[in-house]
Amino acid sequence: MTQLRVLIVDDEPLARMRLQRQLGTIEQCSLVGEAADSESALLQVQLLDPDLVLLDIEMPGGCGLALAQQLAARDCPPAIIFCTAHDELALPAFATSAVGYLLKPVSIEQLRQAMAKVQRLSKPQQKLLQGTQEFPGRNRIKAVSRLGVELLPVNAIRCLIADSKYVLAHHPAGETILDESLKELEREFGARFVRVHRSTLVAREYIVGLRKEGGHYRVELEGVTEAPLVSRRMLSSVKALVAELC
Repeated sequence: MTQLRVLIVDDEPLARMRLQRQLGTIEQCSLVGEAADSESALLQVQLLDPDLVLLDIEMPGGCGLALAQQLAARDCPPAIIFCTAHDELALPAFATSAVGYLLKPVSIEQLRQAMAKVQRLSKPQQKLLQGTQEFPGRNRIKAVSRLGVELLPVNAIRCLIADSKYVLAHHPAGETILDESLKELEREFGARFVRVHRSTLVAREYIVGLRKEGGHYRVELEGVTEAPLVSRRMLSSVKALVAELC
């Protein structure tokens, strides 16, 4: 497995020290630098070319979300995992094509799982996740909820589950009801999602494994607790996909 070169960006010294200690316990990664603001972070990325940036959102002199967008525009951008105290910013964070979104205080197990995904990605795959290669279809889906109109980033969605007259999109910030059929969504976003059940589509890039539960199997997805059921008819093809991805 390739050594992962990591840059920490956080204005809080204690938060940087905590992440530094945790990185020291994770194999196949090395800390190449630290930055306390967006300007210093941009310079460090240019000089060090890290594979991964552990990024805070609220910092003096520039928001981490804006920095993530700047990094994503690079020819060969680093993967980004947000490490923040703000759970309400998950959707705009994933709109920047972040690989992970961890809430402070970040646990070593959360960090290890998020970094394991990055370690499985080649540079071309990282570029794909960062949006330098376009998937067909919209980047966001409009949904109406009790909060008003919500623009849900497609790359934040882990799975789509049909239930009666609507489709429920599961993502790290929660669940969103979509006023579109599963068939319509599969037709538009078939490059991103794979059908595992007649009522369920899952995002290929967030599949982390299969688990057996009684006489059935469920797909485990990064970033959500929802583990969709796999139908018997589709089990063999789903097993082959998981073996290829994981």
